[in-house]
Amino acid sequence: MINLEVRREDGTTKAYAKHGVRWGPELAALDQSVFPMLRHLLPYADTVFNHRQVATLLKEVPRLPHGVVTEEFARELLDLGQTVLDGQHLYLWFVGD
Repeated sequence: MINLEVRREDGTTKAYAKHGVRWGPELAALDQSVFPMLRHLLPYADTVFNHRQVATLLKEVPRLPHGVVTEEFARELLDLGQTVLDGQHLYLWFVGD
């Protein structure tokens, strides 16, 4: 399971998603030319996006094929991403197993 958090520069958690995303063949098979940010996710490690990267990532979410992530996770991803964009010194963390 990959969980989602917004962390401050000092590493403390500001917000987190209630829903995670399971690593599966749909997520692993995303085309890197179409989903360059999401293809950086790893099921076994943390992936961190800064303010500029989050802006690009949020453009990918509405284009995801049905079933890659749940609607709940997509909604929380968009909300937490916006939290990063609205704040300062915040990062979006995908926390792997």
